[in-house]
Amino acid sequence: MNYLIKLFKAKSFFHLIIIFFVFGISGSLSLFLSGPLLIYLNLQNIIKFYPLYIILKLIIIFPIYQIVLIIVAIVFGQFSYFIEIEKKIFRRLKIF
Repeated sequence: MNYLIKLFKAKSFFHLIIIFFVFGISGSLSLFLSGPLLIYLNLQNIIKFYPLYIILKLIIIFPIYQIVLIIVAIVFGQFSYFIEIEKKIFRRLKIF
C-alpha cells in the first residue's frame, strides 16, 4: 500500500482512496456521456465500419474525460492535485 501512496504522491491512505474515487467516477461518467454525444452528432449512423466507430469514440472520450476529471476533482476538493496530473498529461502529449 505504501508503494501506491508513493506512486500517486498521495498524502495518506485516505487521500489515495479519494484519488481512486475521482479516477473511477471520471472514467465511468465520461464513457456514459460519450454515448449521447455520439447520438447528438449522429456519428453512429454515419460510420458503419465498427473499428472506425470505436476509434472515433475513443477520440471523443479523451477530451470529455479531461473536463469531467477536473469537475469531479473540484467536487471532491482535489482540484490542485488533479490539475497537476492534467498538466503532466498535456506535457507528455506535447499539447502545451
